[in-house]
Amino acid sequence: MADQEVEEEGVECRPIVNHAITRAPVLCVCELRGHSRISLSLSLALLRTFLSLSLSLSHRIESMGHLSSIVGVHVDGSPVSGGGLSENGKFSYGYASSTGKRSSMEDFYETRIASVDNQLVGLFGVFDGHGGARVAEYVKEHLISNLIRHPHFITDTRKAIVDAYKQTDQDFLASDNSQNSNAGSTASTAVLVGDRLVVANVGDSRAVICRGGDAIAVSRDHKPDQTDERQRIEEAGGFVMWAGTWRVGGVLAVSRAFGDKLLKQYVVVDPEIREEVIDNSLEFLILASDGLWDVVSNEEAVKMVRPVANPEQAAKMLLEEAYKRESSDNITCVVVRFISGQNSSNSG
Repeated sequence: MADQEVEEEGVECRPIVNHAITRAPVLCVCELRGHSRISLSLSLALLRTFLSLSLSLSHRIESMGHLSSIVGVHVDGSPVSGGGLSENGKFSYGYASSTGKRSSMEDFYETRIASVDNQLVGLFGVFDGHGGARVAEYVKEHLISNLIRHPHFITDTRKAIVDAYKQTDQDFLASDNSQNSNAGSTASTAVLVGDRLVVANVGDSRAVICRGGDAIAVSRDHKPDQTDERQRIEEAGGFVMWAGTWRVGGVLAVSRAFGDKLLKQYVVVDPEIREEVIDNSLEFLILASDGLWDVVSNEEAVKMVRPVANPEQAAKMLLEEAYKRESSDNITCVVVRFISGQNSSNSG
């Protein structure tokens, strides 16, 4: 329909875009003004439809509670950050998360300190969704809780992690009745218990430590073109093909993930686990989604973080650097500093 000049008393229409809402439509919101002439490209009937959608969306947001606590960004789409210090003074942590250049948010994160069997433990995670945010949100809400409740969490942490990953995935798949079966999520988690750091990973979020000034990856990105991953997928009856990048079934660019119901036979949720000793040489840990790692190398990230004592400021700095380097994805970073390694960092 061609634009038409209409005169509408006391009404001005303006578009509103909320980038913190996944795939939010552009809504027309009317405000009272004086007598004005405005150009409308929509019929009044269509305008009423948009207004109805606006009210519906507003009601849905209210029912969700505090949006920032759900998606990890402020309602206006600006980055969030925070941090804390463990009660025993052995580690501090900080996080920063942003939609980046995306219009919607699919990254989630978890930072938790808990007492389990009279031991103080730190639990951290980054979860990067694809095909929507709902799987990553579910993993954030349930994975760490399932892990803490495991009867062997302290005595056999590796088994507890494997079981928690599988249970969380199975529970999500059993509860999910949506029509979109292509949604999934990565997970990169770290557990601090006693003098042990136990890192687990599924997908292409990544964990990197700084030990004695050296950058060491303590997780492996799960990509379909890796020899062992490709072999596993093909032995299960699947295939890997090039479609802009290597993809499982020509669809998914990671070979392990939560969710992804249609590809579950090939896209497993078995975490790879690595354990590190927390000693004076271990300075800090970085967990981040691929919004960081796509544009910042492990070595660059460690070099940037090392002189920054405040982990929240370090996480924010990584996020800002990734944005400046034109990262096209959501960006989420968690930095955990080990107090025992501070002297090593300061003397480096």
